[in-house]
Amino acid sequence: MAHEDFNVAELAAYLHLTPQQVERLANREKLPGRKVGGSWRFARAEIHHWMEDQLGLVDDGELARMEANLQRTESVAGPVVITELLRVEAISTPLDGRTKGSVIRSMTELAADVGFLWDPTEMAAAVQKREELHSTAIDNGVAFLHPRRPMPDIMAEGFLALGVSRQGIPFGGKHLTDLFFLIGSVDDRSHLRTLARLSRFVTDIALLDSIRQAPDSPTIHDLIRTAETILDE
Repeated sequence: MAHEDFNVAELAAYLHLTPQQVERLANREKLPGRKVGGSWRFARAEIHHWMEDQLGLVDDGELARMEANLQRTESVAGPVVITELLRVEAISTPLDGRTKGSVIRSMTELAADVGFLWDPTEMAAAVQKREELHSTAIDNGVAFLHPRRPMPDIMAEGFLALGVSRQGIPFGGKHLTDLFFLIGSVDDRSHLRTLARLSRFVTDIALLDSIRQAPDSPTIHDLIRTAETILDE
């Protein structure tokens, strides 16, 4: 596959659609693509951004199918394990910050303190730029902070960090946002798989409420571990 581009057949296989469905979506401008010599071409990075946007629009059943498709397509042994990416010390409750900028800085500094990031300032700037394009906040009070493209040069490894704000802040969604996941991925593939996994968690309103009420980071980590076990049953 030259230059990380899909053609229609390759993208159809990747998305588990038919080539005809891909053609229709592209012709209706529902997929990011371009015509080269009369044939559709789709940049892998843009398809990943498109899929990222779709994750907030589907239910858990569809998210489970998407996660399984990504796992199968990327030829990996199993799903992303949230509690392996999210260490107890990378959970901050309560999280400092009353503005979008201060929350982003607090989250990147938290990741740096744990040893995940070598340059929190550069990551914060990239996350802020991504938020200016389109807010990652969703209606249940959760935001998925991340740069537009992975930044492996300033990361020790793929990671997650979580901040819990006690008051909630305006972050671009319809409601106040109080749960902030910072996603640090080393490539587009792992980012999308992590985001698909996380998206399944945040459809569980009871889990989110328990996280909000939890007294400390170890309790939050245990709540997520239990939820992850149930998810895989």
